[in-house]
Amino acid sequence: MESRWLLLMLTQPTGNAALRMRVWREMKARGAALLRDGVYLLPDGDNARAAFDLLAEAVGEGGGSAHVVRAQADARQQRDWQARFDRADAYAGLLERCQRLIERLGDRRPEELRRRLHELDDEMAAIVAVDYFPGPAQAQLQRALADLRAAVERLVAADEPRLPGASPTPQARERFVGRIWATRRGLWIDRVASAWLIRRFIDPQARFVWLKRPADKPARAVGFDFDGAEFSHAGGRVTFEVLAASFGLGADPALARLGAIVRLLDVGGVAVAEARGFEAVMSGLRRLHAGDSAFLDAAGAALDACYAAFGAAADAQREQREADPSPARRARRAAQARAE
Repeated sequence: MESRWLLLMLTQPTGNAALRMRVWREMKARGAALLRDGVYLLPDGDNARAAFDLLAEAVGEGGGSAHVVRAQADARQQRDWQARFDRADAYAGLLERCQRLIERLGDRRPEELRRRLHELDDEMAAIVAVDYFPGPAQAQLQRALADLRAAVERLVAADEPRLPGASPTPQARERFVGRIWATRRGLWIDRVASAWLIRRFIDPQARFVWLKRPADKPARAVGFDFDGAEFSHAGGRVTFEVLAASFGLGADPALARLGAIVRLLDVGGVAVAEARGFEAVMSGLRRLHAGDSAFLDAAGAALDACYAAFGAAADAQREQREADPSPARRARRAAQARAE
């Protein structure tokens, strides 16, 4: 694979601090990569060319020299250069702030919630503007912001009508007890985690059928994680996340952490520290246990352990917040104490 790029090669005059600052600011605003001192890189395009030409002219007028050069990247260079434009860390920072805000919605005043949401939207737009190779991480953050926006609307404008979105339809759990659940054979991350979720939280009496083809699904079975199934990928969510949201489990922080791992390993997205270790454990278990049922039983124990660990971490964070509450919560507590 080959791709075209633009290089801005410049030599700036000494003693012109204003020009150096202008170059730095404009390259940062454009999201240009610094290949080495005085050499900046952007994917080829009209906007990039205009920005580089304008800056080259300014450097020349300031007593320096600058050249804009088109470059053709081979496959190796393409991988190396494209990696310099990875915005995953920026998306991860915003995603963490979204999650912290949604955990503490009750501590914030409506005007503060709206302000925080607008700030996150603006920062998201700024990252997207320089994300020249968008991927799953961008889509994940867009969905998280949509979820946060919906939660804020429910809290501050509960009576306002809302347009239907891509959120899964809430399901009555009692309708799904004692059912046969069907998915494709050869379980891997999303399917095995979804089967664990079903058996652990939705239908403890669940029986599973592993399908050679989706068309083989028994007529009364509940399908998951294949095209046309009752529960599958939707609205940017993987099947595990769809099941959790459908059955009112989305607010569980331990399940949310597991969902982030499953999503990353299944379709990509923002990095999760535990993901590679989790993948290694699942890979080892699948090698040790022949057959999908045996693999599910073994993987279920590992998922139980992950759930317990993530739950303990969430409890510790909650206790810390209770010990050092937000100003709004402290004010409410003080008002309650005065009323008593």
